[in-house]
Amino acid sequence: MSQFRSIRSKLVRAVMATTLAALLVSIAIIVGYDLRSYQRSLVNDLATQAELVGHMSSAALSFDDPRLANENLALLRTRPQVRAAAIYGADGALFASYRAPGESRALPAALPGAPASNDEDLVIHQRIVENGETLGTVYLRAENRLLARIVDYLSIAALVTLLAMGVAYLLMRRMGYVVTAPIVAITEIARDVVATRDYSRRAPRISNDEAGELVDSFNAMLTEIEGRTRELETSSSEIAREAAERSRAQQEVMRLNEQLEQRVDERTLQLALANAELANAIEEARSANQAKSAFLSSMSHELRTPLNAILGFAQILTSDTLPSTLEQKKEFASHILKSGRHLLTLINEILDLAKVESGTVTLSMEPVALAETLAETRTMVEPIAASRGVRVLFPETPGAVLLADRTRLKQVLLNLLSNAVKYNREAGAVVVSCAQVGPNRLRLSVQDTGAGLDPEQVASLFQPFNRLGQEGGSQEGTGIGLVVTKRLVELMGGDIGVSSSPGVGSVFWIELATTAPLAVQAPEGAAGETPDAEAVPDQDASELNPHLLLYVEDNPANLRLVEEIVRFRSDLRLLSAHDGHVGLALARAHRPEIILMDLNLPGMSGIEVLRQLRADPLTAAIPVIALTANAMPRDIERGLAAGFTRYLTKPIDIDRFTEAINSTLARLHAKGSAPAERKAE
Repeated sequence: MSQFRSIRSKLVRAVMATTLAALLVSIAIIVGYDLRSYQRSLVNDLATQAELVGHMSSAALSFDDPRLANENLALLRTRPQVRAAAIYGADGALFASYRAPGESRALPAALPGAPASNDEDLVIHQRIVENGETLGTVYLRAENRLLARIVDYLSIAALVTLLAMGVAYLLMRRMGYVVTAPIVAITEIARDVVATRDYSRRAPRISNDEAGELVDSFNAMLTEIEGRTRELETSSSEIAREAAERSRAQQEVMRLNEQLEQRVDERTLQLALANAELANAIEEARSANQAKSAFLSSMSHELRTPLNAILGFAQILTSDTLPSTLEQKKEFASHILKSGRHLLTLINEILDLAKVESGTVTLSMEPVALAETLAETRTMVEPIAASRGVRVLFPETPGAVLLADRTRLKQVLLNLLSNAVKYNREAGAVVVSCAQVGPNRLRLSVQDTGAGLDPEQVASLFQPFNRLGQEGGSQEGTGIGLVVTKRLVELMGGDIGVSSSPGVGSVFWIELATTAPLAVQAPEGAAGETPDAEAVPDQDASELNPHLLLYVEDNPANLRLVEEIVRFRSDLRLLSAHDGHVGLALARAHRPEIILMDLNLPGMSGIEVLRQLRADPLTAAIPVIALTANAMPRDIERGLAAGFTRYLTKPIDIDRFTEAINSTLARLHAKGSAPAERKAE
């Protein structure tokens, strides 16, 4: 018995030692990997926060607006691990700062040389770069919880090790008995056989392992001693028993194979799903990057277009070499005022979108009488509609009361109505209607008689800078009004949708919750502003000199600016075209010496017009100068690669414009000169 206990104790100690080693190695690997992942995740998260804050604060740095920068930094209060943050200007001076509640340590007055992280703090620096120019640096200081996390893991590891060792010890106490029981049984039978000489005794078979084989050998020895008379019977019984064991073993192997195949199929399916999710994530990231690039390019173009008219006419007014009459000065000032108002509208729409997307819009939900809101919007919209001959039909005064923000509801309705008027046909109609679609749900619809939208345009309608499918058209605007409208309707708990038929018109609708009616109140009057009439450009060109220029431009203010610049040149004569088709026809009919080309044209882009000019032998040799608000680096590279002789960006610099015209004419008339060098300015 003492030998039995010794074997059992050795087995328990060996298993316990192996279990402890495996636990320690596994826990060390898991803890190390998790701590490394935690540190990387924290650093990446802080870097992302710093980049986001820098992107949001670039405008504040550009316009020297510390208040806006402080408001952006205050958004970090949702990140409790960020204890302090600051924005430093390009000169390293402190521009804006933020400290979390309870944080007593002050921020450096000047930007430190390098991030100084320690056991308590994690410091991140992120430069703010806009158009290749460093505007400043974002400084973030976050709480470094790595040491506390290590202590927690060590405590958990100690507890898990103790628990696992205890369970292993209890299991091995029981399993040790199972392993040593066959040996004990054989020992007892052998002792009895030696004492009684009874060779008919058999040791029981407890397990199908080496101990079982020892039992079989011992029983075979006893059987051999019993005599050859029972040898055949014993052999047959043994064969039958072995066959049964083999059958059971085969069944067990088949069962294990089935389980293995099932596990392989499950893992294969999991891997396929993981790959599909990864592919979707990559595609979403690629789409997000493309959407961001398109957004920035469109925003740059929309903002530069009114700036071109403002700066161009301002240069004429302040130039001593370009005299103008008092009447012309008034006209130029009118163009500057109109473009400035348009630029202000664009900036307000972009700021509205930024507020909505960042979640900083606050709503005051209250009962709003629908009749009052419709009366106010009607007062504002009807003068605009009347200027285009569009009839606006409102429903009979409804008694419904909506649960909404009064100001934002008016903004939503004005945007839908102004779009319905803007994209309507001349002498068309806009019909406003309301209908109850549920017990506490009201639908407001705005129907127009415009050109309508196809399904592809409807699918991308609520994306930034999508001007109701009128890309490249003559309608002014950023195309983000519908994006803001959709977000505002959703913030008020409503829904928005559209149905459209090409050639028939479109119906935009919103659904909002209704509430108990209010006492009748007199609607407040709201005076609408009639948009400034667009100036009609003077198409008469100077006939003083045979140097003929052709300008293809759809914006009247930009066309007027170039006409005024050329008017002071007695050696130039200007033809103009409002779209690409007319520009091609004029180029083939008059064959000008130089063509000035805008890129964003209705119907046909400037790139396509250039391609057709180069394909026609009559116009293939005419130099074409790009004059556009597409000023992103990739737009300039694409334009020069397409074959433009020069690439001028709006707002127009009159000196560079004049130099481009003079140098191009000089190259054309120089004998034996090389082809004109392509250049972007």
